Formats: sequence, structure tokens, C-alpha cells
Amino acid sequence: MSEIGQEVLDAVKKVAQGGQITCTQARALAKDLQVEPIIIGKAADELKIKVISCELGCF
Repeated sequence: MSEIGQEVLDAVKKVAQGGQITCTQARALAKDLQVEPIIIGKAADELKIKVISCELGCF
């Protein structure tokens, strides 16, 4: 069973385009959902969504 909440998974799916989400989008989503960026990264991994254009190495 996933440790990631359904709200987070749904939000990542909604933002991701073509199986990808940018680092900027992921960090903004984390802020909006009031979760740590790593949670967004784990959700993306679980959903097989690739984080792209990551300059900080957060994901």
C-alpha cells in the first residue's frame, strides 16, 4: 500500500504532461499541498512520471 496520499497522487497526475513534470512544477505543487518535495518525488516515481529540468538535484 502506498504511503502517498491519494490527493498528492491525483495532483501530480493532473500537473504532469506526457508523463513528465518539471522540477519547478513539482516544488510548487509541494508548496501548494504543504508537503515536502520528496513526497512529490515519491508520488512521481510511483506513477512512473519523470521529473525533468531539475537544476537543484531535489528529485
